[in-house]
Amino acid sequence: MVLPHDYAERVYAGVLGKIIGVYLGRPFEGWSKERIEQELGEIRYYVNEKRGVPLILIDDDITGTFTFLRALPDHGNNLALTPEQIGHTWLNYIIENQSILWWGGMGNSTEHTAFLRLKAGISAPRSGSCELNSKVVSEQIGAQIFIDGWAMVAPNDPALAVDLARRAASVSHDGEAIYGAQVIAAMESAAFGESDLNRLLDIAVSFIPADSIIYRMIAELRQLRTTEPDWRNAFAWLREHYGYERYGGGCHMIPNHGLIILSLLWGDDDFQKTMMIVNTCGWDTDCNAANVGCLLGIKNGLAGFEGGPDWRGPVADRLYLPTVDGGRAISDAVQESGRIINSGRALQGLLPDQPKNGARFHFSYPGAVQGFTSANGEAANAPHPHQAEQHCLRLQGAGLRTTTPTFFPPEMASMSGGYGFTSSPSLYPGQTLHASLIAAETNQAVLRCCLLVENFAPDGITLQQHRSAVMELQPGEAKDIHWHLAEEAFHPITTVGIDLIDNHADDVLFVDWLTWDGTPQLELLRFADDIPFDVLMRPWVKVTDWRMEYFGSHQAYRMLQNRGRGLLLQGAREWHNYSASATLKAHFAESFGLAAYVQGYNRYYALLLERGGKARLVKSLDTESVLAEVDFDWHFDQTYLFALAINDGIIQAAIDGSILFELSDPDPLLDGGAVGILLTEGNLYLQSVKVGS
Repeated sequence: MVLPHDYAERVYAGVLGKIIGVYLGRPFEGWSKERIEQELGEIRYYVNEKRGVPLILIDDDITGTFTFLRALPDHGNNLALTPEQIGHTWLNYIIENQSILWWGGMGNSTEHTAFLRLKAGISAPRSGSCELNSKVVSEQIGAQIFIDGWAMVAPNDPALAVDLARRAASVSHDGEAIYGAQVIAAMESAAFGESDLNRLLDIAVSFIPADSIIYRMIAELRQLRTTEPDWRNAFAWLREHYGYERYGGGCHMIPNHGLIILSLLWGDDDFQKTMMIVNTCGWDTDCNAANVGCLLGIKNGLAGFEGGPDWRGPVADRLYLPTVDGGRAISDAVQESGRIINSGRALQGLLPDQPKNGARFHFSYPGAVQGFTSANGEAANAPHPHQAEQHCLRLQGAGLRTTTPTFFPPEMASMSGGYGFTSSPSLYPGQTLHASLIAAETNQAVLRCCLLVENFAPDGITLQQHRSAVMELQPGEAKDIHWHLAEEAFHPITTVGIDLIDNHADDVLFVDWLTWDGTPQLELLRFADDIPFDVLMRPWVKVTDWRMEYFGSHQAYRMLQNRGRGLLLQGAREWHNYSASATLKAHFAESFGLAAYVQGYNRYYALLLERGGKARLVKSLDTESVLAEVDFDWHFDQTYLFALAINDGIIQAAIDGSILFELSDPDPLLDGGAVGILLTEGNLYLQSVKVGS
């Protein structure tokens, strides 16, 4: 298989179509067609304002799609990836009862049922099997809604896409649900090179059993399209023959898959019309619109979003991925596209694509703004002023300020909807910001500008602003700007951006790229009487079965864990070559300690004190192994200073200043990550956690 010449842009269009579909359909998810038409009319644009809800929100369709696909890079982008390994990815990133899944209970929510099976040690694919979970539970819609990424890593290779879809879907689903997922995956993969819808359907159904319900329903809908021009009559037929009342459970695959096919057949290859049909008909609107949007994005490219209302402007590429890996919770369509693209390239034995030397914000695709918005001017994508076929961010407006989020957006404090928002900042004190800026040649005078970060004030709501030194640019001049964030008081940084200072309204600044690097330098866990406890703990991801709390008489935070292992972490996957320390005291525990390079619940290095008088250095890549151990006479209710440093694969671990272990383990699958505190069944007091070089 040869990657298409426009592979990257097609993936980006597919990701955009996915998130646009979710944001369009989510405000009335589960409504009937009659209620939608009565209260909202035909769905021809976003209705979030009518419903009084945010446009950009947390949704399982988005989080699950881009999180479960991490099984590929986490296991070396190996084509031999197994359902069992994908199941490990579920356990690594999902926070039970908080993130990604509908937590509807055993036998009610298919994904929750599968998660409980995985947690109990039942590996995929048995975790999602009809035999174990029943036909009704295993054939609900979820197999389809999380499948798009597996197709996008296999462009023009529907056989591979179908195989990957089976492996991924079987973690939680079986039977007709897997067939539906395979149809979507085959169509999306083939759409990288084939534009005819009927040809895409021919390709897709060739991979599923001819005696399956999905196969028969698609054939009947295609036949109906030859005689029935009205999509409303077609939906009446679908509801009569394949409606919800014919299938058990809360959200069955068959009706919703049928609605996807119907909207494509009657949508005349038009994004707006197809989205109107799939959403106005009702049922699982965000899921169905997301699959349809992704397919049309891949098939028709970025041009497919044009010619109608502004689908992309309000979204501004933004998306949220709250998981155990809190540093990736704030993301955007360009970043997630890049990860998909590089998995697809790796499967072909190709090196990663790193636009503009791997800058976090590179704006390389037409229209891409990567979350940058401005309330007092224009922040829009534009052709690069000096480099043909390149793109950048164009800023214009008197005193314009443009920012993009790096942490918990303030509106999240009041957001509801069933999914918890947990995150860590992606930018920290101690790191250095870099940006490449160009003043337009048409500017009439020197343009003054600076970098900007904002962080939460002690009230957890108000934002405080901090600026770099001012840079001056002559008309047509290009300069790089650098700003070392030395002030620990900046933490937690919630936005990053650029200020134009005292400029004219028609002055233009181009941002070629913006990024940051370096090792954070700060105390991650601290005490402050003037800051509410929940605000202090907001940057921490909590994977515990009991609450965190401030325990004033001990001048410590208390972490409790009833069963198994609890984890408290903060940081980002991009952290490399750092040292961490923590001052800890166990009232009692089976084990406790400090972790580094944390990449989820089951991936880390850790220095642990364990009951029975042992100190151990452990490594976990889905399962934990002991790298080294020594006898250590430790005691409950005694404070210990843990220190763990990793530099270029050399691990040094110490307690109370005495080095216990020093060894080499340069594992490419565990080459960076957050700082964490581990506790197994006990009561732990945390007095300090620090990170530095």
